[in-house]
Amino acid sequence: MTTDSIRNTAQNAAQRELLALLVQAVGAAHVLTDPDVTEQYRRDMQPLVGAGRPLAVVRPACTSEVAAVIAACTRHGVPVVPRGAGSGMTGAANAQDGAVTILTSRMTAILTIDAAAGYAVVQPGVITLDLIRAAEAAGMFYAPDPTSSDWCTIGGNLANGSGGPHGSKYGVTADAVLALEVVLASGRVLATGRHTLKGVTGYDLNRLFVGSEGTLGFITQATLRLTRRRPALTTAVAAFASVEEAGRAVTDFIATGQSLALLEIMDQSCFAAVETHLGSRLLDEGGTPAAVLFAQSDSGTRAELAAFEDAARANGAILSFQTDDPAEGEMIMGYWRGLEAALEPLGTWILHEVTVPRDRLAALILSAADIAAETGVFVGVHGHAQDGTVHPMIVYRPDAESASERAGQAYRLILQAALDLGGPVTGEHGIGRMKTEYLADALGEVGLEVHRAIKAALDPGGTFNPGSMFSFGPEERRTS
Repeated sequence: MTTDSIRNTAQNAAQRELLALLVQAVGAAHVLTDPDVTEQYRRDMQPLVGAGRPLAVVRPACTSEVAAVIAACTRHGVPVVPRGAGSGMTGAANAQDGAVTILTSRMTAILTIDAAAGYAVVQPGVITLDLIRAAEAAGMFYAPDPTSSDWCTIGGNLANGSGGPHGSKYGVTADAVLALEVVLASGRVLATGRHTLKGVTGYDLNRLFVGSEGTLGFITQATLRLTRRRPALTTAVAAFASVEEAGRAVTDFIATGQSLALLEIMDQSCFAAVETHLGSRLLDEGGTPAAVLFAQSDSGTRAELAAFEDAARANGAILSFQTDDPAEGEMIMGYWRGLEAALEPLGTWILHEVTVPRDRLAALILSAADIAAETGVFVGVHGHAQDGTVHPMIVYRPDAESASERAGQAYRLILQAALDLGGPVTGEHGIGRMKTEYLADALGEVGLEVHRAIKAALDPGGTFNPGSMFSFGPEERRTS
């Protein structure tokens, strides 16, 4: 028997032993190894990042099962990849060859909604929109609302530090976290945070794990802040003949000190696609506007939208309209929500994410148009004008010559344009496997060393999601 065959035999025996432990932990029905079945869990929504083939996909139902799975994987030196719904856009949940992907699809319980104390306790597989609706039914409001809230999960939101249209006024996911339950690489369970509104005992471990992209631990339960239900929304829309005018309207509104529940921007390329998809034009005459702003207020007064309309008109808006009628508001926001469906017929789309200072929004949108012309792929911009986080949409035909390469070029050029305008590497989607090459420059040498030290302390064997966010190869691991 050759050395290679001996090694392969030992490896196969170790894999069989691990699989037996996984079955023991969660049951045979929840350890998936058929490649035709596991294929659907190999990647997230980022088509430009590679994905491996997992040894198994495991579906635990509770914290103790997660702990047993992770402890077994750590003992066998097999990495784990936490995965929610796969709605991410950075490859952070992509499978790795020979690793175990752990799904949260059976951890979907909303355990508590305490309206009096203002919090909810949930498992990580809860769909974000389900929590929003459950909170509303209890007379409460859960603020974080990623655009994919109808299918993304709370666990994914926590892992990526997700934001959304309400982020500027109400904060992002991290701002809603009161406490977490986290399984560490050893299989031990860590409780962080508190249920009270205040608490400064020790380090803020909530913030450490939120946004860590599954590289430090597996979140199995979260206690999330709720607020009282908001007044009815009022909605406004403003259209502009130039991107620069729309950008100035945003900064002029922000200068008033008012804060809208939502202030979104969409450029001409995106809006034209939506108009075609819906078969409805915003303007009776004058064609598709160069930029459109969508605004919603939940203050219960007209002050915020009055300030918004004043800023829009002062900057040459060719349309300015507001309504407190829910049906009209839904019709207006239908243009905003219709974008992804509008882009589907055009090819494969990539939802990029960049953040810039709010007074540089127009410059970023104009740069995106130049990049579209340079690369020959569709690039349109929409996003959260009030906090400067926008989502350039890259659309390409995979079967076209060099299309994927040109889409990748557009992705990098957009990110560089945002960095040149003073933006960070990411505002709400995270690093994943798509932006790792930019992390060192963003953090600096000392910052990266601190990240590696934290990783080494909590996950010395490199069990959790290796290759996501930053490398942590065998030469950097230590034995515990």
